[in-house]
Amino acid sequence: MEELTKTEEPIMQALWKLKQAFVKDIIEHLPDDPKPPYNTVSSVVRILERKGYVGFKAYGKTYEYFPLISKAQYRAQSLKRMLARYFDNSPAALVSYMVEESLNPKEIQQLRKLLDEDEAKNSTGRG
Repeated sequence: MEELTKTEEPIMQALWKLKQAFVKDIIEHLPDDPKPPYNTVSSVVRILERKGYVGFKAYGKTYEYFPLISKAQYRAQSLKRMLARYFDNSPAALVSYMVEESLNPKEIQQLRKLLDEDEAKNSTGRG
């Protein structure tokens, strides 16, 4: 799956939120101010359709678009790319970076709790 461009990503974010939408609906949900022109958004949506991210239903000359890939699926692929590019495919290296650089104490505690729960769950499954 191809990575979304900086132009495509906000449009996909809007579609993931809306589930299905016409171009005018997508424009309303874009964060940019001023909003991009209708033709620009329409062109990007058609590119997303060619890339396999978006499907559509035709109503005469009007099209209603919907995501063909979930946000969770894209997130998983993006994380795999990031792990490969920047962390030598090591989830531990990613977590270490996050702990050192960006997590606050409350988030670290939540991470510890998740790890403890996962460890407990995995140890009870073994005999």
